[in-house]
Amino acid sequence: MLRTPFIQLVGVLLLGTTGLVQAETIGCPELATAVQVNACPTEEELQYTFKGYCGDNARMYDKGDQVCTDFALYRLMKNVSLWETKDGRFDGYVSCETGPVPLAEGRAVKLVVSKQGSVTRVACSYDVGVTFTHRTKAKCTAAAECSSAPGSCKAECE
Repeated sequence: MLRTPFIQLVGVLLLGTTGLVQAETIGCPELATAVQVNACPTEEELQYTFKGYCGDNARMYDKGDQVCTDFALYRLMKNVSLWETKDGRFDGYVSCETGPVPLAEGRAVKLVVSKQGSVTRVACSYDVGVTFTHRTKAKCTAAAECSSAPGSCKAECE
């Protein structure tokens, strides 16, 4: 007997909150506010993972043949750390070879919206060669201004 009014109350609360969802404009963040989340891998870690990635189990990874021909190529690909914007909405992998100084000077040059399953991916590419990504369940579209003014392009999300 208690379950029915409780379920009705929960249903009313859930239905009441669905009307509160509003459209949101998402722009590419300034990289000067980005912070490093995890440390760069050590030389020992890179050597260890190179052996696993390019060793007997290499067939399990879809990486192409070239990266395993030379440790220097592998190092360029895997010597990265995760960075995110101060608010945590965007993240991206940044090469440990370059460091934070060029990253802070980066300017957005492109915004791309794509779907990966049920998740919408808003990706901002920067002139320093990195991409920071925001993932959401909301439906997003890139604004038309992206082609004419890439540094100020935005995505509209519902």
